[in-house]
Amino acid sequence: MGSGGNKVSKSHMEEKKITHQRAPTSKPPFTLRQIKKAIPPHCFNRPLLRSFSYVLFDLTLSFLLYKIATSYFHLLPHPLLPYISWPIYWILQGCMLTSVWIIAHECGHHAFSDYQIVDDVVGLLLHTALLVPYFSWKYSHRRHHSNIGSMERDEVFVPKPKSKMPWYNNYFNNPPGRLLVILVTLTVGWPLYLAFNVSGREYDRFTCHYDPNGPIFSNRERLQVYISDLGIMSAIYVLYKIVMAKGFVWLVCVYGVPMIVVNVCVVLITYLQHTHPSLPHYGESEWDWLRGALATVDRDYGVLNKVFHNSTNTHVVHHLFSTIPHYHAMEATNVLKPILGEYYSFDATPIWKALWREARECLFVEPDEDGAQNGVFWYRNKF
Repeated sequence: MGSGGNKVSKSHMEEKKITHQRAPTSKPPFTLRQIKKAIPPHCFNRPLLRSFSYVLFDLTLSFLLYKIATSYFHLLPHPLLPYISWPIYWILQGCMLTSVWIIAHECGHHAFSDYQIVDDVVGLLLHTALLVPYFSWKYSHRRHHSNIGSMERDEVFVPKPKSKMPWYNNYFNNPPGRLLVILVTLTVGWPLYLAFNVSGREYDRFTCHYDPNGPIFSNRERLQVYISDLGIMSAIYVLYKIVMAKGFVWLVCVYGVPMIVVNVCVVLITYLQHTHPSLPHYGESEWDWLRGALATVDRDYGVLNKVFHNSTNTHVVHHLFSTIPHYHAMEATNVLKPILGEYYSFDATPIWKALWREARECLFVEPDEDGAQNGVFWYRNKF
Protein backbone atom coordinates (compact mmCIF):
# COMPACT_ATOMS: atom_id res chain seq x y z
CA MET A 1 0.00 0.00 0.00
CA GLY A 2 2.89 2.32 0.85
CA SER A 3 4.48 1.57 -2.52
CA GLY A 4 1.25 2.38 -4.36
CA GLY A 5 1.02 5.67 -2.48
CA ASN A 6 4.54 6.56 -3.58
CA LYS A 7 3.63 5.83 -7.20
CA VAL A 8 0.61 8.12 -7.02
CA SER A 9 2.69 10.85 -5.41
CA LYS A 10 5.43 10.51 -8.03
CA SER A 11 2.87 10.58 -10.85
CA HIS A 12 1.27 13.69 -9.38
CA MET A 13 4.64 15.42 -9.11
CA GLU A 14 5.49 14.53 -12.72
CA GLU A 15 2.17 15.90 -13.97
CA LYS A 16 2.66 19.09 -11.97
CA LYS A 17 6.12 19.56 -13.45
CA ILE A 18 4.89 18.97 -17.00
CA THR A 19 1.91 21.28 -16.72
CA HIS A 20 3.54 24.21 -14.90
CA GLN A 21 7.18 24.30 -15.99
CA ARG A 22 7.70 27.36 -18.15
CA ALA A 23 8.27 26.83 -21.82
CA PRO A 24 11.68 28.02 -23.08
CA THR A 25 11.81 31.52 -24.55
CA SER A 26 15.34 31.52 -25.92
CA LYS A 27 15.95 31.26 -29.65
CA PRO A 28 15.33 27.61 -30.70
CA PRO A 29 18.38 25.57 -31.79
CA PHE A 30 16.60 24.71 -35.05
CA THR A 31 15.08 26.63 -37.93
CA LEU A 32 11.74 26.23 -39.66
CA ARG A 33 13.53 24.89 -42.73
CA GLN A 34 15.29 22.22 -40.67
CA ILE A 35 12.14 20.91 -39.02
CA LYS A 36 10.25 20.96 -42.31
CA LYS A 37 12.91 18.71 -43.84
CA ALA A 38 12.34 16.20 -41.04
CA ILE A 39 8.66 15.77 -41.92
CA PRO A 40 7.97 13.07 -44.54
CA PRO A 41 7.08 14.82 -47.82
CA HIS A 42 3.79 12.95 -48.17
CA CYS A 43 2.49 14.76 -45.06
CA PHE A 44 2.17 17.87 -47.20
CA ASN A 45 0.05 16.08 -49.82
CA ARG A 46 -3.65 17.05 -49.97
CA PRO A 47 -5.41 14.46 -52.16
CA LEU A 48 -8.81 15.81 -53.13
CA LEU A 49 -10.73 12.53 -52.88
CA ARG A 50 -9.36 11.73 -49.45
CA SER A 51 -10.26 15.18 -48.14
CA PHE A 52 -13.77 14.91 -49.56
CA SER A 53 -14.17 11.50 -47.93
CA TYR A 54 -13.99 13.15 -44.50
CA VAL A 55 -16.59 15.74 -45.52
CA LEU A 56 -18.88 12.98 -46.75
CA PHE A 57 -18.36 10.91 -43.61
CA ASP A 58 -19.08 13.81 -41.24
CA LEU A 59 -22.13 15.01 -43.15
CA THR A 60 -23.50 11.46 -43.40
CA LEU A 61 -23.26 10.93 -39.64
CA SER A 62 -24.80 14.35 -39.05
CA PHE A 63 -27.70 13.52 -41.38
CA LEU A 64 -28.25 10.14 -39.70
CA LEU A 65 -28.44 11.83 -36.29
CA TYR A 66 -30.94 14.34 -37.69
CA LYS A 67 -33.01 11.57 -39.28
CA ILE A 68 -33.13 9.50 -36.09
CA ALA A 69 -34.12 12.51 -33.98
CA THR A 70 -36.86 13.77 -36.29
CA SER A 71 -38.26 10.38 -37.32
CA TYR A 72 -38.16 8.31 -34.15
CA PHE A 73 -37.95 10.40 -30.98
CA HIS A 74 -41.68 11.14 -31.03
CA LEU A 75 -42.36 7.39 -31.31
CA LEU A 76 -40.52 6.48 -28.11
CA PRO A 77 -42.82 4.42 -25.81
CA HIS A 78 -42.24 6.34 -22.57
CA PRO A 79 -42.97 10.09 -22.30
CA LEU A 80 -39.75 10.67 -20.37
CA LEU A 81 -37.48 9.11 -22.99
CA PRO A 82 -37.44 12.17 -25.29
CA TYR A 83 -36.06 14.21 -22.38
CA ILE A 84 -33.09 11.83 -22.39
CA SER A 85 -32.83 11.34 -26.14
CA TRP A 86 -32.78 15.01 -27.15
CA PRO A 87 -29.80 16.01 -24.93
CA ILE A 88 -27.88 13.02 -26.29
CA TYR A 89 -28.72 14.16 -29.83
CA TRP A 90 -27.65 17.74 -29.06
CA ILE A 91 -24.25 16.65 -27.79
CA LEU A 92 -23.57 14.15 -30.58
CA GLN A 93 -24.81 16.46 -33.32
CA GLY A 94 -22.87 19.39 -31.87
CA CYS A 95 -19.67 17.33 -31.91
CA MET A 96 -20.28 16.19 -35.49
CA LEU A 97 -20.94 19.75 -36.66
CA THR A 98 -17.75 20.82 -34.88
CA SER A 99 -15.87 18.30 -37.01
CA VAL A 100 -17.45 19.90 -40.10
CA TRP A 101 -16.39 23.32 -38.76
CA ILE A 102 -12.82 22.05 -38.44
CA ILE A 103 -12.72 20.87 -42.07
CA ALA A 104 -13.99 24.28 -43.19
CA HIS A 105 -11.19 25.80 -41.10
CA GLU A 106 -8.71 23.64 -43.02
CA CYS A 107 -10.14 24.98 -46.28
CA GLY A 108 -9.26 28.47 -45.10
CA HIS A 109 -5.65 27.34 -44.67
CA HIS A 110 -5.55 25.77 -48.15
CA ALA A 111 -5.05 22.41 -46.42
CA PHE A 112 -8.02 20.70 -48.07
CA SER A 113 -6.74 20.29 -51.61
CA ASP A 114 -4.24 21.60 -54.16
CA TYR A 115 -6.91 23.85 -55.65
CA GLN A 116 -7.61 27.17 -53.92
CA ILE A 117 -10.99 27.59 -55.61
CA VAL A 118 -12.11 24.16 -54.39
CA ASP A 119 -10.97 24.96 -50.85
CA ASP A 120 -12.81 28.27 -50.85
CA VAL A 121 -16.06 26.89 -52.28
CA VAL A 122 -16.12 23.96 -49.83
CA GLY A 123 -15.13 26.19 -46.91
CA LEU A 124 -17.72 28.82 -47.81
CA LEU A 125 -20.53 26.26 -48.03
CA LEU A 126 -19.63 24.45 -44.82
CA HIS A 127 -18.92 27.52 -42.70
CA THR A 128 -21.98 29.38 -43.99
CA ALA A 129 -24.17 26.44 -42.93
CA LEU A 130 -22.69 26.92 -39.45
CA LEU A 131 -23.24 30.72 -39.54
CA VAL A 132 -19.53 31.51 -39.85
CA PRO A 133 -18.47 34.28 -42.29
CA TYR A 134 -15.93 32.14 -44.13
CA PHE A 135 -13.72 34.69 -45.90
CA SER A 136 -13.90 37.22 -43.06
CA TRP A 137 -12.67 34.73 -40.51
CA LYS A 138 -10.22 33.17 -42.98
CA TYR A 139 -8.39 36.50 -43.23
CA SER A 140 -8.44 37.39 -39.54
CA HIS A 141 -7.38 33.84 -38.68
CA ARG A 142 -4.54 34.04 -41.18
CA ARG A 143 -3.28 37.14 -39.36
CA HIS A 144 -3.51 35.24 -36.10
CA HIS A 145 -1.18 32.63 -37.59
CA SER A 146 1.15 35.32 -38.91
CA ASN A 147 1.39 37.07 -35.53
CA ILE A 148 0.84 34.25 -33.05
CA GLY A 149 2.12 35.08 -29.57
CA SER A 150 2.57 38.81 -30.24
CA MET A 151 1.12 41.11 -27.61
CA GLU A 152 0.69 43.90 -30.17
CA ARG A 153 -0.38 42.13 -33.37
CA ASP A 154 -1.99 38.77 -32.60
CA GLU A 155 -5.68 38.73 -33.57
CA VAL A 156 -7.35 36.63 -30.88
CA PHE A 157 -6.85 35.33 -27.33
CA VAL A 158 -4.58 38.31 -26.71
CA PRO A 159 -4.06 38.50 -22.93
CA LYS A 160 -4.20 41.89 -21.26
CA PRO A 161 -1.42 43.33 -19.11
CA LYS A 162 -2.43 43.87 -15.50
CA SER A 163 -2.54 47.63 -16.04
CA LYS A 164 -5.29 47.24 -18.68
CA MET A 165 -7.52 44.87 -16.76
CA PRO A 166 -11.05 46.27 -16.15
CA TRP A 167 -11.69 47.39 -12.58
CA TYR A 168 -14.56 44.93 -12.15
CA ASN A 169 -12.49 41.87 -13.10
CA ASN A 170 -11.37 41.22 -9.54
CA TYR A 171 -15.01 40.64 -8.53
CA PHE A 172 -15.07 37.58 -10.80
CA ASN A 173 -11.83 36.15 -9.38
CA ASN A 174 -13.66 33.63 -7.21
CA PRO A 175 -15.34 30.26 -7.89
CA PRO A 176 -18.89 31.56 -8.62
CA GLY A 177 -17.59 34.43 -10.74
CA ARG A 178 -15.15 32.15 -12.53
CA LEU A 179 -17.93 29.67 -13.33
CA LEU A 180 -20.09 32.48 -14.73
CA VAL A 181 -17.25 33.74 -16.93
CA ILE A 182 -16.58 30.23 -18.25
CA LEU A 183 -20.25 29.62 -19.08
CA VAL A 184 -20.65 32.96 -20.87
CA THR A 185 -17.36 32.55 -22.74
CA LEU A 186 -18.15 29.03 -23.94
CA THR A 187 -21.73 29.69 -25.04
CA VAL A 188 -21.60 33.17 -26.61
CA GLY A 189 -17.87 33.91 -26.81
CA TRP A 190 -17.59 32.86 -30.46
CA PRO A 191 -20.46 35.01 -31.84
CA LEU A 192 -19.31 37.92 -29.64
CA TYR A 193 -15.85 37.68 -31.17
CA LEU A 194 -17.24 37.67 -34.69
CA ALA A 195 -19.67 40.54 -34.07
CA PHE A 196 -17.75 42.74 -31.59
CA ASN A 197 -14.15 41.45 -31.61
CA VAL A 198 -14.41 40.43 -27.95
CA SER A 199 -11.04 38.95 -26.84
CA GLY A 200 -9.53 40.09 -30.14
CA ARG A 201 -6.76 42.52 -31.03
CA GLU A 202 -7.34 46.13 -30.02
CA TYR A 203 -8.03 48.49 -32.91
CA ASP A 204 -8.55 52.24 -32.84
CA ARG A 205 -12.19 51.89 -33.93
CA PHE A 206 -15.10 49.48 -33.91
CA THR A 207 -14.13 46.10 -35.34
CA CYS A 208 -16.48 43.46 -36.70
CA HIS A 209 -16.07 40.44 -38.96
CA TYR A 210 -19.20 41.43 -40.87
CA ASP A 211 -17.94 44.91 -41.76
CA PRO A 212 -16.07 44.86 -45.11
CA ASN A 213 -14.60 48.28 -44.33
CA GLY A 214 -13.37 47.25 -40.89
CA PRO A 215 -9.71 47.58 -39.89
CA ILE A 216 -9.20 43.81 -39.95
CA PHE A 217 -9.36 43.67 -43.74
CA SER A 218 -7.25 45.06 -46.56
CA ASN A 219 -8.75 46.60 -49.69
CA ARG A 220 -8.26 43.46 -51.77
CA GLU A 221 -10.13 41.37 -49.17
CA ARG A 222 -13.27 43.51 -48.89
CA LEU A 223 -15.18 41.98 -51.82
CA GLN A 224 -14.87 38.50 -50.33
CA VAL A 225 -16.09 39.82 -46.98
CA TYR A 226 -19.24 40.95 -48.83
CA ILE A 227 -19.54 37.41 -50.20
CA SER A 228 -19.30 36.03 -46.66
CA ASP A 229 -22.00 38.43 -45.50
CA LEU A 230 -24.23 37.42 -48.41
CA GLY A 231 -23.74 33.78 -47.42
CA ILE A 232 -24.76 34.49 -43.81
CA MET A 233 -27.84 36.42 -44.92
CA SER A 234 -28.79 33.52 -47.20
CA ALA A 235 -28.40 31.06 -44.33
CA ILE A 236 -30.55 33.23 -42.06
CA TYR A 237 -33.22 33.39 -44.77
CA VAL A 238 -33.20 29.58 -45.06
CA LEU A 239 -33.58 29.31 -41.28
CA TYR A 240 -36.48 31.77 -41.44
CA LYS A 241 -38.22 29.64 -44.06
CA ILE A 242 -37.69 26.56 -41.89
CA VAL A 243 -39.28 28.33 -38.94
CA MET A 244 -42.28 29.21 -41.09
CA ALA A 245 -42.60 25.59 -42.22
CA LYS A 246 -41.63 23.64 -39.09
CA GLY A 247 -41.89 26.08 -36.21
CA PHE A 248 -39.36 27.84 -34.00
CA VAL A 249 -39.18 25.08 -31.38
CA TRP A 250 -38.41 22.50 -34.07
CA LEU A 251 -35.52 24.61 -35.37
CA VAL A 252 -34.13 25.19 -31.88
CA CYS A 253 -34.19 21.48 -31.07
CA VAL A 254 -32.81 20.25 -34.38
CA TYR A 255 -30.31 23.03 -35.18
CA GLY A 256 -30.15 25.72 -32.51
CA VAL A 257 -28.98 23.73 -29.49
CA PRO A 258 -26.38 21.73 -31.50
CA MET A 259 -25.03 25.08 -32.72
CA ILE A 260 -24.56 26.15 -29.10
CA VAL A 261 -22.60 22.93 -28.57
CA VAL A 262 -20.48 23.87 -31.61
CA ASN A 263 -19.79 27.27 -30.04
CA VAL A 264 -18.77 25.57 -26.80
CA CYS A 265 -16.45 23.14 -28.57
CA VAL A 266 -14.82 25.78 -30.79
CA VAL A 267 -14.12 28.17 -27.90
CA LEU A 268 -13.03 25.38 -25.55
CA ILE A 269 -10.59 23.92 -28.07
CA THR A 270 -9.06 27.21 -29.20
CA TYR A 271 -8.90 28.72 -25.71
CA LEU A 272 -7.03 25.74 -24.31
CA GLN A 273 -4.68 25.62 -27.32
CA HIS A 274 -3.49 29.17 -26.62
CA THR A 275 -3.86 29.52 -22.86
CA HIS A 276 -1.63 27.75 -20.35
CA PRO A 277 0.35 28.85 -17.28
CA SER A 278 3.60 27.72 -18.95
CA LEU A 279 3.15 29.60 -22.24
CA PRO A 280 4.83 32.97 -22.87
CA HIS A 281 3.61 35.92 -24.88
CA TYR A 282 6.05 38.32 -26.49
CA GLY A 283 6.29 42.07 -26.76
CA GLU A 284 7.68 43.84 -29.81
CA SER A 285 11.28 43.65 -28.60
CA GLU A 286 11.28 39.85 -28.18
CA TRP A 287 8.73 38.45 -30.62
CA ASP A 288 9.66 36.43 -33.65
CA TRP A 289 7.41 34.14 -35.65
CA LEU A 290 8.97 30.79 -34.74
CA ARG A 291 8.97 31.38 -30.99
CA GLY A 292 5.40 32.65 -31.23
CA ALA A 293 4.27 29.58 -33.18
CA LEU A 294 5.80 27.34 -30.52
CA ALA A 295 3.86 29.16 -27.76
CA THR A 296 0.86 26.87 -28.20
CA VAL A 297 -0.06 23.61 -26.51
CA ASP A 298 -1.50 20.27 -27.60
CA ARG A 299 -4.20 18.70 -25.43
CA ASP A 300 -5.77 15.27 -25.01
CA TYR A 301 -9.54 15.01 -25.50
CA GLY A 302 -9.62 11.21 -25.51
CA VAL A 303 -11.95 9.78 -28.15
CA LEU A 304 -12.88 13.31 -29.22
CA ASN A 305 -9.38 13.71 -30.67
CA LYS A 306 -10.54 11.53 -33.56
CA VAL A 307 -13.97 13.13 -33.77
CA PHE A 308 -12.34 16.56 -34.03
CA HIS A 309 -9.89 15.34 -36.69
CA ASN A 310 -6.93 15.54 -34.28
CA SER A 311 -7.06 19.33 -34.30
CA THR A 312 -6.89 19.12 -30.51
CA ASN A 313 -3.61 17.22 -30.18
CA THR A 314 -1.70 18.48 -33.25
CA HIS A 315 -2.04 22.24 -32.84
CA VAL A 316 1.67 22.93 -32.44
CA VAL A 317 2.38 21.38 -35.85
CA HIS A 318 -0.63 23.20 -37.28
CA HIS A 319 0.90 26.55 -36.30
CA LEU A 320 4.22 25.57 -37.80
CA PHE A 321 2.81 24.18 -41.07
CA SER A 322 -0.84 25.11 -41.49
CA THR A 323 -1.20 23.52 -44.94
CA ILE A 324 -0.68 19.99 -43.59
CA PRO A 325 -4.12 18.28 -43.71
CA HIS A 326 -5.49 16.86 -40.50
CA TYR A 327 -5.04 13.24 -41.61
CA HIS A 328 -1.25 13.74 -41.77
CA ALA A 329 -0.91 16.03 -38.75
CA MET A 330 -0.52 13.25 -36.18
CA GLU A 331 2.32 11.65 -38.11
CA ALA A 332 4.04 15.02 -38.47
CA THR A 333 3.59 15.69 -34.76
CA ASN A 334 5.18 12.38 -33.78
CA VAL A 335 8.12 13.08 -36.07
CA LEU A 336 8.70 16.56 -34.66
CA LYS A 337 8.30 15.84 -30.94
CA PRO A 338 11.89 14.63 -30.39
CA ILE A 339 13.26 17.42 -32.60
CA LEU A 340 11.37 20.18 -30.83
CA GLY A 341 12.21 18.69 -27.44
CA GLU A 342 11.43 21.13 -24.63
CA TYR A 343 9.99 23.55 -27.19
CA TYR A 344 7.06 21.18 -27.73
CA SER A 345 4.18 21.66 -25.25
CA PHE A 346 1.66 18.96 -24.41
CA ASP A 347 -0.68 18.77 -21.43
CA ALA A 348 -2.67 15.62 -20.65
CA THR A 349 -4.60 17.22 -17.79
CA PRO A 350 -8.31 16.29 -18.07
CA ILE A 351 -9.99 18.98 -20.13
CA TRP A 352 -12.53 20.31 -17.63
CA LYS A 353 -9.88 20.36 -14.91
CA ALA A 354 -7.53 22.22 -17.27
CA LEU A 355 -10.27 24.70 -18.19
CA TRP A 356 -10.89 25.54 -14.53
CA ARG A 357 -7.16 25.85 -13.82
CA GLU A 358 -6.53 28.14 -16.79
CA ALA A 359 -9.54 30.30 -15.91
CA ARG A 360 -8.14 30.61 -12.39
CA GLU A 361 -4.45 31.11 -13.13
CA CYS A 362 -4.35 32.87 -16.53
CA LEU A 363 -6.06 36.18 -15.85
CA PHE A 364 -3.51 38.67 -17.19
CA VAL A 365 0.16 38.83 -18.16
CA GLU A 366 3.21 40.64 -16.80
CA PRO A 367 6.94 40.47 -17.53
CA ASP A 368 9.28 38.75 -15.11
CA GLU A 369 9.70 40.63 -11.84
CA ASP A 370 13.48 40.72 -12.18
CA GLY A 371 13.13 42.59 -15.47
CA ALA A 372 15.62 40.31 -17.22
CA GLN A 373 13.24 39.87 -20.17
CA ASN A 374 10.85 42.81 -20.22
CA GLY A 375 9.54 41.71 -23.60
CA VAL A 376 8.46 38.25 -22.40
CA PHE A 377 5.10 38.13 -20.61
CA TRP A 378 3.77 35.37 -18.36
CA TYR A 379 0.33 34.66 -17.00
CA ARG A 380 -0.54 35.87 -13.49
CA ASN A 381 -3.65 35.69 -11.33
CA LYS A 382 -2.94 37.93 -8.32
CA PHE A 383 -4.34 41.44 -8.50
